Amino acid sequence: MTTRLFFFSLLFFFSSFVFVDGDVQTPQRELRKETVTMQLSYGNVELGFYKDEASNTADHILKAFKLGLYDTNHVFRVDKNFVAQIADCMTSRRVGLTFEQNEHARKKIRGEHVGQTIKHRKGTLSMARFNDPDSGTTSFSILLGDAPHLDGQYCQFGELISGFEVLDELQKLETTKSGIFVMPKERIEIMSTYVTSGGDGDNNNCAKEKIRAESLAKELHDIRAAKLPSKK
Repeated sequence: MTTRLFFFSLLFFFSSFVFVDGDVQTPQRELRKETVTMQLSYGNVELGFYKDEASNTADHILKAFKLGLYDTNHVFRVDKNFVAQIADCMTSRRVGLTFEQNEHARKKIRGEHVGQTIKHRKGTLSMARFNDPDSGTTSFSILLGDAPHLDGQYCQFGELISGFEVLDELQKLETTKSGIFVMPKERIEIMSTYVTSGGDGDNNNCAKEKIRAESLAKELHDIRAAKLPSKK
């Protein structure tokens, strides 16, 4: 019992951090317990969603993931040090849509403004749209670098929790330019996705949380050790 409480406490502590290029980065806002894992052709990325800010947008994207809308979709844009953008689910999936998926994919989400206090930085999840601020559907971007000119213009609704090394791999791919878009020459497939609730009552979740807590503890230890003066 004491060991289990220790791991939950450890998880709570580490859930306040993400690791970017070997450094610890604190999320800009408190994240929900629900997370999403996208299995890309270049590795997995885990997405977190803000608990209070842009809640309608987060609800909309989470529902799309729960409906399986992003399965067989792709990352159609990789603009180095700017954004990796997931395509709109209406037109970019390899597999056809069910009636329920179609209904949600067509739904436009009203633009939410989180102001200048949440920054567009590496790992930020930002809603894509046309000129109309209320025209977003299912396309969104993962920031590959700082983009302060987007602050207050586009809705930030979450952050990348893990998989920054995957973003770095995507930026190494050959690209071609089409209009304003810088696009990878090969298709970056979203092979599958799944939502993790982060609940306390499931034994499997407990085991997963324990493993993740141990992994994060080791990562933090390694990062700190690397920054210590060498004994040589």
